[in-house]
Amino acid sequence: MLDITINPQEQIKAKKYARIQIILMLANLAIGVVYLSGWLYLGISAKLQGQLTQITRSVWVDVALFGLVFGGIYTLLEFPLSYYSDFVLPHRFDLSNQSIGQWLIDQLKGLIISIPMVILILEFIYLVLRLVPDTWWLWAAIFLLIINILPAFIAPILIFPIFNKFEPLEEEYSELEERLFQIAKKAGVGVKGVYKFDMSLRTKQANAGATGLGGSRRIIIGDTLLTNFTPDEVVTIMAHELGHQSNNDIPTGLILSGVLTFVGFYIADAMLQFGVNFFGINHVSNISSLPLFATVLGILSVLGLPVMNSYSRWREKRADQFALRLTGNGAAFASALRRLANQNLSDINPNPWVEFFLYPHPSMGRRIQMALLSKK
Repeated sequence: MLDITINPQEQIKAKKYARIQIILMLANLAIGVVYLSGWLYLGISAKLQGQLTQITRSVWVDVALFGLVFGGIYTLLEFPLSYYSDFVLPHRFDLSNQSIGQWLIDQLKGLIISIPMVILILEFIYLVLRLVPDTWWLWAAIFLLIINILPAFIAPILIFPIFNKFEPLEEEYSELEERLFQIAKKAGVGVKGVYKFDMSLRTKQANAGATGLGGSRRIIIGDTLLTNFTPDEVVTIMAHELGHQSNNDIPTGLILSGVLTFVGFYIADAMLQFGVNFFGINHVSNISSLPLFATVLGILSVLGLPVMNSYSRWREKRADQFALRLTGNGAAFASALRRLANQNLSDINPNPWVEFFLYPHPSMGRRIQMALLSKK
């Protein structure tokens, strides 16, 4: 049975939840500004690098240790806000099933995965800054493009299972599994298998996806989606995800990200040259320039956010249109979106400016309206 009603009480909560999230995002931005300003204006970078040079006498070790100290202090400062936004707030709005112990373990796992990767990137960037200072931005962008491509292949196999348990669908979902294979075939997307994962271990929200590239591509469905949505709704949601695969959104997104990285690093090069003189840093290839580097990239990221989100909303709209053409079931898709809005506590009609700057998806209200109009 299709549920096509939006719970008005839940929408009141959704708008409040969205407002708090925006406030927390701005608070996080403010913490970053104050933190980076402190490093730049108080001369902390030069002092730390001088101490490291005396102790290690190795530029490679200096880069790694400086990165650990710089990132570690920020992580500690930002931890209370992260704890509130990721743990306290979802519990307050009855969205989370996660215990504090589980949350802390997830944070630890994230650090174990991210720290070696960040140090590797820092070592390469400062290597090319030392060796080819005039064209460092070109080689650094190429390296980051390669680094970004790898997770698209290995994440479903090596990274996702670190956080969730994936297993084939049980016999009771055999009919749904067959329908998903058929819809994938109709979409022209080859998938290795259909798996469910224990999303309910952490949250009451629902989600699904078609992840990976090539031989690692697979359909994954949160158990919260399987138990609360009808088969028709699950199929339409998955048709949307398959639309991303059919439209080559993943490789296209990687290419676009690479282009923006090239442009961003090229602009960053000019800004860094000005910044090292302004803040009295010896040379841009000196690891003491890291806070300046982070500031420049942060400014460019904030300025580019509306552009990236506009592109993402266009891509998501195309995936919605693909799903509607593929399934011919606008009623089920509209019902699925309404159910997602209720279960995930999504504001279906956000302020247009908020949607423009912050939303990577069109608002749920726009998506539901498009699905309903497709029936006519």
